[in-house]
Amino acid sequence: MWAGWRADYLASPGFGRTDHGCVLCRLVDATDDAEALVLERTELTFTVMNLYPYGSGHVMVAPSRHVAGPLECTDEENRAIADAQLRAVRAVTDAYAPEGINLGANLGRAAGAGVPDHLHVHVVPRWSGDTNFMTTLVETRVIPESPAVGYERLRAVWPR
Repeated sequence: MWAGWRADYLASPGFGRTDHGCVLCRLVDATDDAEALVLERTELTFTVMNLYPYGSGHVMVAPSRHVAGPLECTDEENRAIADAQLRAVRAVTDAYAPEGINLGANLGRAAGAGVPDHLHVHVVPRWSGDTNFMTTLVETRVIPESPAVGYERLRAVWPR
């Protein structure tokens, strides 16, 4: 299988950025969390719905500070990111009852990071048989709900 569309995306000049700078830094500065789909903010982190999800309930945890990876984070930031990941896993589990969860970060462009210069950790609920060839063959993902619906679903169970 070959996904040539992915190579074009990775090679594009705006990869991970907009004309307004880092997409994740723009979320740090957002004033309307519901509009920005930010589920949680702490002093050092934020958790947001992924606008380009691999599946329903796909969220990302990121440090508020613009850093590319965990080696650039302070110990306190790394602990805060780990704690935010646990809260996200708890909420995703409560809201979706997945059979499994993908938890991880793509560090750097070569690893597939969509925003390679701002660390973010993906929390993706998974079910047996939920992968298919739609993405590879027709550049399409079949997801039964919008990120906005997922936001409301997760907000209802988010650990306080």
